[in-house]
This record gives sequence, C-alpha cells and structure tokens, in this order.
Amino acid sequence: TQTIRIGTEGAYPPWNNINSAGDLEGAEIDFGNEACERMGVTCEWVTQDWDGIIPALLQGKYDIIIAGMSITEERKEKVNFTTGYMTDGARFAVLKDSGLADLNIAGMAKVNLNNAGGKEQAAIGQLIAAMDGKTVCVQSSTIHQNFLEKHMSGAVDVKLYQAVDDHNLDLAAGRCDAILADVGSIIDFMESDGGVDVAFTGPTFSGGVFGDGVGGAVRKEDGDILEMWNNVIMEMSKDGTTAEITKKWFGRDISM
Repeated sequence: TQTIRIGTEGAYPPWNNINSAGDLEGAEIDFGNEACERMGVTCEWVTQDWDGIIPALLQGKYDIIIAGMSITEERKEKVNFTTGYMTDGARFAVLKDSGLADLNIAGMAKVNLNNAGGKEQAAIGQLIAAMDGKTVCVQSSTIHQNFLEKHMSGAVDVKLYQAVDDHNLDLAAGRCDAILADVGSIIDFMESDGGVDVAFTGPTFSGGVFGDGVGGAVRKEDGDILEMWNNVIMEMSKDGTTAEITKKWFGRDISM
C-alpha cells in the first residue's frame, strides 16, 4: 500500500494537538485517519512547528499538510490546496424578541458561496426580503462587511464598528437589528451576561467572500495526491462524517 505522510502542528487544539500521553489527537487527526482508511493508504503523521510547516512540505518531509490551515491567495503561490473541509462560518444574530430570530431561509442550514447555484441565490434573496430596511452592524474591513456590500447592498443599512465587542453591545441595546460575525465569536457573546437575549438567524455562510475555509496543502507537482484527497473530502462531507467529527471536537458542526 501507498504511504502518505501528513504534516501537522500538534499544538492547535481542538484541530490537532499532542495530548498528555504524547499522542496526536483532534478533529483533523480523526478526519485524516478516516480519509486514509477510505483511500486505502497507510498514513504517517509528522509534527512540525507552524512557522516552518510549508517549507518542510516543499522539502519533502511529508506529502500533505492537515493543520488548521486557511486557504489564502498568498499561500496558493507556494502550494496547492484541497477543497476546504472545515470552517467556522459566519452567521447573522438578532434579538430573540425581534421577530427576526430563527429565520428558516430556503430550508438551508448552510450556504457555501463557492459555485453558488439557484438554491444559494434564493437563500440570499429571502434573507434580503426579511432584512429589508434593517440596520446590520459589522466590524469594518472584514469579510462580513464585504458580504453585506456584495450581496445586500441597498437592502440593509450597514453600520461599521472598530471592534466586535462594540457592535455586540449595540445589538443588545437595540441600536442594531442584526450583526453578522463569525459563529464562534457570536457563541462567546451569547454565553456572556450581555448576550442572553441574542439568537442566531438564517443559515451559516462560508465560501465566496468568506474564503474557502481550512484545507490540506500539497506540493504543486503532486496532482495525484490532490485528487485523491479532494474525492475523499467530498465524500466525507456529503455523508456527514466530517460533520460528526467536528461535533465531537468543537461541540458543533463546522464542516463545509
């Protein structure tokens, strides 16, 4: 059987981490092991400090990086990425009694804006209709501001803030109808005293202006390895395996 060496950091829980027994564990370790089993290959994990993780791949220390690495244009100059497999995503939050809470948009819990088709466009259309004329507060110079400008321009009144904490306070005080931010940061807010009256609404967004999430990085010449991983990533995403792994480690579904 083919052996694939996987580079990871081992210092980024719950993505990947070395536990007290000295073993690798985390969402990506489970994910990588399951992927290897499905591909019928033997996998060897190699730990590597973050700052040298791409150079070590290029030097041949391992064949793919699975290490909570966000897919960015800058990194694409050096490596090729698989399709994204996990991301926190972005979501709108509103006050529980606003009449906007828990909107069911086009029956979709997740909207991936990469190659967005009719269903994704319908979801954005329904969101625009529901939020028409409302004030949406976001941190400035962020992907969240970019989303509103690209997809909801003219439909909502966008208010910009320096810091997430500031728009959170204004939402709680009723000065914003909605905020748009990373799911994790909104959960943190909801669990604080100030966020008790706050609820999520509509789908979780990823892709497009939100970026392509976290993916595996391979050398540019390794097209065969890339294709193998892309096929198994798609399969594990479709059958809900990645979702289950992320629920175990993050307490919620952050699959793409």
